[in-house]
Amino acid sequence: MLNDIQDAYGHLLWDYYNGKENVEIVEREDGFINTSRFGPLDYFAEYADWAEHQKLAIKYAAGCVLDIGCGAGRHAIYLQEQGHDVLGTDISPLAIRTCQHRGLNNALVVPVTQVSSKIGTFDTILMMGHNFGLAGSYKRAKWLLRRFAAMTTDTAKIIAETLNPYQTEDPGHLAYHQFNRDRGRMSGQLRLRIRYRQYITPWFDYLFISKAEMEDLLDGTAWRVERYIDAADTPTYVAILTKRIHT
Repeated sequence: MLNDIQDAYGHLLWDYYNGKENVEIVEREDGFINTSRFGPLDYFAEYADWAEHQKLAIKYAAGCVLDIGCGAGRHAIYLQEQGHDVLGTDISPLAIRTCQHRGLNNALVVPVTQVSSKIGTFDTILMMGHNFGLAGSYKRAKWLLRRFAAMTTDTAKIIAETLNPYQTEDPGHLAYHQFNRDRGRMSGQLRLRIRYRQYITPWFDYLFISKAEMEDLLDGTAWRVERYIDAADTPTYVAILTKRIHT
């Protein structure tokens, strides 16, 4: 669990929820800094303001839902309002506190690596907001997919949002891709931390992958791609994953 000084993301959400406009700052290990005042706004967006690809993707949610990296709870709260039994999880204690204050009935402080059948059996695993990136690396993603298979029903789906890192001409991003490959990492395996005021998260890996890499990642697992849903005018896409049928 993050301690208070490490919970930069949670403080960002909690302050925004309590009326303090702020800016999200994401730092990459090579010194690249991204700032956005739209980050907090997006984390609290109502369904009507979601991107069209997200509205399409959420329709695949069924039954009991596990929302991994639930943040401020925009997806979990929407599904709860639609009558689903939803559990939101996040590594950030203040993110979970924000969800609870916003009305999410079930929320736990749990990092992605510790979700298991101990917290329930699910029909849908939700990883929206690019949260398939929480898989972190190729090896850990394979491990997580096995873990997800063991804690879901036979007809379960994973709704996995990510982006294709290769759809860029930015010299800084392309140089970072090469830096990663030179170290034996995937091109889109980012090492990041989030900063807000005096708060700084630990460094963490966040994985962006192409569709071809997604197919390679799923090979040999219990999961296959049922459908891709592309975002308009961005490299973002959602992979709807379903379990393979064994006969």
